[in-house]
Amino acid sequence: MNKRLGATGTDQAVGFGLVAVSLIIFTYYTTWVILLPFIDSQHVIHKYFLPRAYAVLLPLAAGLLLLLFVGLFITYVLLKSQKVTKKAQ
Repeated sequence: MNKRLGATGTDQAVGFGLVAVSLIIFTYYTTWVILLPFIDSQHVIHKYFLPRAYAVLLPLAAGLLLLLFVGLFITYVLLKSQKVTKKAQ
């Protein structure tokens, strides 16, 4: 029996969804930060974007949340491995 290790249809759909969401966010953010300053402030397109101050605050908050969750995960894994080590002794 030759079993192939590969992505299932569900994995591929989830991956495609993540890539699509990432591209939408990238396009929105790039337009917001790079192109919008060159467009007249009275133009209709400005109503679809938050004020420019959020262009710094939102990624900063996302980065801090990411660091928090990574730190919590590492703490959880270290504490769990210590419990396993104590049981083995």
